[in-house]
Amino acid sequence: MAKILVTGGAGYIGSHTIVDLITNGFDVISMDNFSRSSPNTFQGIKEITGVDVKNYNVDICNLEDVRAVFAENQDIQGIIHFAAFKSVPESVEFPIRYYENNMYSLINMLKCVDEFKISSFVFSSSCSVYGNVEKLPVTEDTPLAKAECAYAATKQMGEQVIYDVAKASAANYILLRYFNPVGAHPSASIGELPIDVPNNLVPVITQTAIGQIKKMYVWGTDYDTRDGSCIRDFIHVMDIASAHTKALQYMIEHRNTMNYEILNLGSGNGVSVLEAIKSFEAVSGVQLNYELGPRREGDVVAIYANNELVKIRLNWSPQYDLNQMMSTAWAWQLKLKEKNAVQ
Repeated sequence: MAKILVTGGAGYIGSHTIVDLITNGFDVISMDNFSRSSPNTFQGIKEITGVDVKNYNVDICNLEDVRAVFAENQDIQGIIHFAAFKSVPESVEFPIRYYENNMYSLINMLKCVDEFKISSFVFSSSCSVYGNVEKLPVTEDTPLAKAECAYAATKQMGEQVIYDVAKASAANYILLRYFNPVGAHPSASIGELPIDVPNNLVPVITQTAIGQIKKMYVWGTDYDTRDGSCIRDFIHVMDIASAHTKALQYMIEHRNTMNYEILNLGSGNGVSVLEAIKSFEAVSGVQLNYELGPRREGDVVAIYANNELVKIRLNWSPQYDLNQMMSTAWAWQLKLKEKNAVQ
């Protein structure tokens, strides 16, 4: 079994990807200091896979601690680098925190790719790199507009850093620009677990439905969209996870013809915030308490993916529709309520 290091393994996408990697026969270790996640996530991973994943509790911005993990695991073949801060509003308020954390951690990982002769590297990028686009859907060749927040800027910079590194590297690099990950593992053993007040739409929806949030707001209803609310491309987290596994297999099996590739990872469908709310209400039977509010700084008006290239390159396609995204997210929220009631 090829050994894969997942940074941010206790995080939302990292944990689901670990499950998918194990299911596909990979040996996985994790690096996560739980600054934005919970150690309990690994118990959920074990419930699904039966595997106790070894996690190294290190700050990836500390190069010597990172090097020690690689020195202990000389057989690592691939890295999936998720670890990063990712809140748009927080990055607007604390930009230096985002530049420091997201860039230092990436650079340290890339140093170790070179030093320890790692063959495959998957980078967690984002559709936020496109900014406000003039033409939809976006392809990988869509010009990048000005970043709308510091988070998006760190992803643009990260892509440029990897591009420059790849030109002088023997390793292979795939950058997955994913759109809006939502939902949870069908078992409801793992899911999205915001440490503070959530900023992403779906956990706001489910926490409102369960009563943790008294009222939610739809930020902006006067955009030039079909119902005035922002348009997003929602994609189930297990579809995201599957693409990371397939990206590693693609490189390990030497099916790639270049050592640097960018791939959009979205459902290919644009869904408005109000449409997402209606889908949740339909599958859950719960009427949400929401209010229409003003626009929020840093938000892109509308974006959704052309995903044809990733389908061709990785033989991947999304398996979950919007209602399944909402139903699995709701099942996870109900499971959390049940756990909290027992404690």
